[in-house]
Amino acid sequence: MIQKLIAILARNGFIIYRKPYQLNIIGIRNSETTSDKFDDQLYIIFKDDKNKWVKAVYTITTDPGTYWLNHPLQVDGTAILKQGQYVNAYRIGLHKGQYKALVQSKPVTVLRDYDRNAVLDFNNGRESTGLFGVNIHRASIHGVTKKVGKWSAGCQVFEKNEEFIQFMQLCERHKSKYGNLFTYTLIDLRSIKRQTKRWIAYGVTGAVSLTAAIYFLNKHFSKNT
Repeated sequence: MIQKLIAILARNGFIIYRKPYQLNIIGIRNSETTSDKFDDQLYIIFKDDKNKWVKAVYTITTDPGTYWLNHPLQVDGTAILKQGQYVNAYRIGLHKGQYKALVQSKPVTVLRDYDRNAVLDFNNGRESTGLFGVNIHRASIHGVTKKVGKWSAGCQVFEKNEEFIQFMQLCERHKSKYGNLFTYTLIDLRSIKRQTKRWIAYGVTGAVSLTAAIYFLNKHFSKNT
């Protein structure tokens, strides 16, 4: 799985960090369009002191909850983080001034879901780029949260507090070695599928191998959810 993720990062021209305990933080958004589920994953891949790749996998949501889709904070609609790599866009700080998390410190691009229903709209939303407080944080401090609800208005949110604690421990180690800057990469499986179909239609070289990588990700993802 690590090598498949590295291959996808490389194919998209994304930065791959290879120093010991320098984190590659990768969100995988699945193809589901129903909101309020913790049905995505966050992969952390990094090299250890022996130059071997290590991974950790956590359950998250990369999408806003139904409440905020129905009651957007902005007139243009609720934010859905767009696929891409956001280099050094995060740092350890206080989420809403309450507890340590990864908080947005540089602009990111979001799609505004403006039709105010419970279905996530990835095709028709208006793009905007800026500082929106799209943080990486936990849901409830009490164990496992079953429903996204109000916990995400566009943030990347952990389902399990225990996994979030482990994640932040890795972030603290990264910070002690490389400073308080973190890159977040979001891979949207639905978006990649659409792109791959277009490439195949136009006979673009490499589309078949990319399709195989997506199939592998989907298969692996479904086993771990």
